Amino acid sequence: MKKISLIFFVVLSFQLFAQKTVSFKASDGLEVTADLYLTKDDKAPMIILFHQAGWSRGEYKEIAPKLNKLGFNCMAVDQRSGGEVNDINNETFKRAEAKGLPTAYVDAMPDMIAAIDYIKNNYKTASKTIIWGSSYSAGLVLKIASEHKGVDGVLAFSPGEYYTKMGKPKDWVTSTVQNINVPTFFTSAKMEKKNWWDMAAKISEDNRAYFLPTKLGKHGSRALWSKYNDSAEYWKAVKEFLALFQ
Repeated sequence: MKKISLIFFVVLSFQLFAQKTVSFKASDGLEVTADLYLTKDDKAPMIILFHQAGWSRGEYKEIAPKLNKLGFNCMAVDQRSGGEVNDINNETFKRAEAKGLPTAYVDAMPDMIAAIDYIKNNYKTASKTIIWGSSYSAGLVLKIASEHKGVDGVLAFSPGEYYTKMGKPKDWVTSTVQNINVPTFFTSAKMEKKNWWDMAAKISEDNRAYFLPTKLGKHGSRALWSKYNDSAEYWKAVKEFLALFQ
């Protein structure tokens, strides 16, 4: 009986939170890989998850299923600026290298915009589209939200002005964030507040939310990984913010 119950639980879990790998093309033709984590509700808000430097969509291997349980569909994306984490290789990065394409942080922008377009074109019943970035991609989601329509919310984990070595001004992100007019959430390790506070201050109070941990905290979205003792307080803040979209 216990064995039958376990099989039923596994099947039910798969039905509720199905995962599949998809691909789509960026504006320059590079194929981008992403993992979809879908609930049974095709009208649920969709969160597009972007990873930090040197990593892959594997950053969200633990996070995305938890977001499913909160009532959100998710897509975790491999940007061309990345590598490997949690035993998942960045397929987009591998293709970009094979083609001799640049893989600096700012080069990932076409991949991220293509991911948004993919969701808009293929999941038209989603009630909202939310973009979520980690470290370098956190700054890029803020930049995208300030310049492109069609985004309903933003989460930025440890954003900063990381792009000067790529020829961008030192206020490349900060100078445009005042154009963001959707709910926007900032968080980071405690000592990283200085990297994004000026950005957050430029967004209207009605659309701005932020969280800082009571202890040191962690850099990027990994702050939500259960192996860290303070992950629960990060999750509490994220849940409170995401409730705005339900």
